[in-house]
Amino acid sequence: MAETEAALRTLAHNVRAARTRAGLSLDALGRRAKVSKGALVALERAQGNPNFATLVRLADTLGISVSALMEGPAEGRVRIVSADAVMPLWAGEKGGEARLMLTTSGPAPVEVWRWKLEPGEEYPSHPHQSGVVETVSVTAGRMILVLDGAEHPVEAGQTATFDGDVPHTYRGSGTETCHLIMTVHIPPAQSP
Repeated sequence: MAETEAALRTLAHNVRAARTRAGLSLDALGRRAKVSKGALVALERAQGNPNFATLVRLADTLGISVSALMEGPAEGRVRIVSADAVMPLWAGEKGGEARLMLTTSGPAPVEVWRWKLEPGEEYPSHPHQSGVVETVSVTAGRMILVLDGAEHPVEAGQTATFDGDVPHTYRGSGTETCHLIMTVHIPPAQSP
């Protein structure tokens, strides 16, 4: 429980700091991110329990990565992150999950995600901000990438890339669990 409270305090601090840097009021951030002002107030007081979609909308609106909202201060030149040390940000009904492993620093950060999708399980994603590019590399199993309504099979050993500013869905396919690494390439922050 202490880890969850610490994570909420870090998230609260980072959301407030990013909102302040962007020069946005709670009302303005709420309108742009489609998050209620009450939820933002609770979040900034470390009392909220935001879901994954809310974190993505806030990050996109603030022009930063999801992990930038969740990470504490940098600990050194090399970061090594173990999958079991990172809580899933999405859990599917059949046992699938998505873990944000880390985000690179710099003007155009890259998020590195580890996903597991069971056959028939899917995660629909809303469009990201313009300029976001995603890649998915399937390491085991098979998935269907649904991009703006069109289905694209991606099998073990294959990698797909696409502009993330359209509706897209990840769906487990075949008979075995699909494991994949996803990267989200975020464009440099734009001046407010």
